[in-house]
Amino acid sequence: MAEPGLMVIEAPMGEGKTEAALAVAEVFAARSGAGGVFFALPTMATGNAMFPRLLDWLGRLPVEGGERLSVLLAHSKAALNERFAELVRAGRGRVVAAVDVDGEAGEWRPSEDRRLASAELVAHSWLRGRKKAMLSSFVAGTVDQLLFAGLKSRHLALRHLAVAGKVVVIDEVHAYDTYMSSYLDRALSWLGAYRVPVVVLSATLPAGRRRELAEAYAGGGDLASVSSVEGYPLLTAVVAGQLARVVLPAASNRGAEVTVERLNDDLTVLVDRLVAELADGGCVLVVRNTVKRVLQTAKALRAKFGDANVTVAHSSFLDADRAVKDAALLGRFGPPGKSVGRPAGPHVVVASQVAEQSLDVDFDLLVSDLCPVDLLLQRMGRLHRHQRGGGQADRPVGLRTARCLVTGVDWSERVPVPVRGSVAVYGLYPLLRSAAVLLPHLEQRRPVRLPQDISLLVQGAYRSGPAGPGEWAEAMAGARQRHEEHQADQASRADVFRIEEVGKAGRPLFGWVAAGAGDADETRAGRAQVRDGRQSLEVVVVQRRVDGSLATVPWLGEGLGGLPLPVDAEPSPKAARAVAKCGLRLPIQFSYTEVMDRAIGELEEFYVPAWQRSPWLAGQLILVLDADCQTHLAGYALRYSPDDGLEVTSA
Repeated sequence: MAEPGLMVIEAPMGEGKTEAALAVAEVFAARSGAGGVFFALPTMATGNAMFPRLLDWLGRLPVEGGERLSVLLAHSKAALNERFAELVRAGRGRVVAAVDVDGEAGEWRPSEDRRLASAELVAHSWLRGRKKAMLSSFVAGTVDQLLFAGLKSRHLALRHLAVAGKVVVIDEVHAYDTYMSSYLDRALSWLGAYRVPVVVLSATLPAGRRRELAEAYAGGGDLASVSSVEGYPLLTAVVAGQLARVVLPAASNRGAEVTVERLNDDLTVLVDRLVAELADGGCVLVVRNTVKRVLQTAKALRAKFGDANVTVAHSSFLDADRAVKDAALLGRFGPPGKSVGRPAGPHVVVASQVAEQSLDVDFDLLVSDLCPVDLLLQRMGRLHRHQRGGGQADRPVGLRTARCLVTGVDWSERVPVPVRGSVAVYGLYPLLRSAAVLLPHLEQRRPVRLPQDISLLVQGAYRSGPAGPGEWAEAMAGARQRHEEHQADQASRADVFRIEEVGKAGRPLFGWVAAGAGDADETRAGRAQVRDGRQSLEVVVVQRRVDGSLATVPWLGEGLGGLPLPVDAEPSPKAARAVAKCGLRLPIQFSYTEVMDRAIGELEEFYVPAWQRSPWLAGQLILVLDADCQTHLAGYALRYSPDDGLEVTSA
């Protein structure tokens, strides 16, 4: 690939895609003259995980004459990231902003801790403004920042300027639905026109989607080879005006075989099965598709195994608690030699989709709700991820063979019936296609070979031809029709707010903001355009003690728990920062317009003028829990605990 262009890297989980992407970025930068890198990730959690790796990589780059490299963590919780905060403090007290997922910012005052800045790295204070944030040379942030380059909104030219001089790396590209992909493809088309080098990473990518990405970037051309190759791992190189190149590199020797079994969706069946499986100890990961199922499952398992032997992980935790849980999971179930040690007895982790990515954790047995097959393969990547003794001899005898028990389905029906929560999250058609390609492995007990079977399963699930037994045909056809109608609706709605296709050089940019999306930096409506989801509601959580006074929640570490929060004065910087660490995104029940409006109205009744002087608390919606960590909001009863997170029930 003599000229920088688009490089698509498809490789198994844990095989060093990130390191490969950064190596490619160095080559692309040298050939194109790019002066920085933007690493786009699907979530804030993955952005946080990437930021220290980006810093470590930057620390190894050759720097001439003590040159300072400006770096940025681009999401709303950036100021709470310790590595980013260290760079800020090292900047000798300059005021630096927390940059939102969409660029919204508020001034942040670092503590009095003063450290000399590194000669090479600095969180550049000039870039604190929300319009200039992405101009930093090296950025790790959410993919929304890139998707906004395809959205009709004000300051769009500045967004294009911010990426025009960088190498853009897009991780977990398979995680984006049709709606988000519409913006991604349009942004890629402009990046291709600007000759911006792009690296796309995925563990599992359908061949059709690979070709769509290539066509968007190259603007057409002979790209038949891009979708005709179904090997794995796979490297695809695309340069506008040239033939695409597809290379099948040698796979590593870290292959594994996973036996896949059906398991009835019954909590009693699950508990009894795990009791038998864990008779000699071992660690199990149970992945559910909804938080409600996570909590129901954990309750049933705790009744049998005890509270200390069951851990819960999902998205409805305070930011501070989520960080502690992630660190604890890595410490107990991480790679040999890097973790503090696995539990001596049986232990079960019950998690939602947060376990699919970012965490380098390793379990002896996997139980998973049925989900799209590419995501199921991601979950399998947490099973026997590392070698523990010769022939896995350090695992319990009965768990030395990797096995995945697939549940969340009524398998007794003529056509499998996924549980309602899974259908609400993923849609029926992708679930049935996933079940169809898994059938030979389920019925014939033929192990899934990793990585050899990854491409076969993913391409089989996503190609347009028939799948599954003949008696599934009618149900499959109906599900497919609804799926295609939903995709068409997504594409149609996205098209209203997308910028125009790349035109001829010199064509004016009139009409780029004509859709009325507004300023994506400042409006919920603008931010919601690039994700096909209802607007989410985020709050920060405090507690009202028995005596009526307010305080930070008591269990926070680092001396941040139980700090007083006066209502007649601005809280101390330490207390205000502790509150900011307790951000909580409310679940989908609060995303419906009527409920959201009612919730905001109730939350705004608690307004403390003195708190508006704090850069950490100004403009925040405050959720006040009582002494038992309970409250009511918009007709729902809310209960929170650091062990289980937020539980929502009807009032």
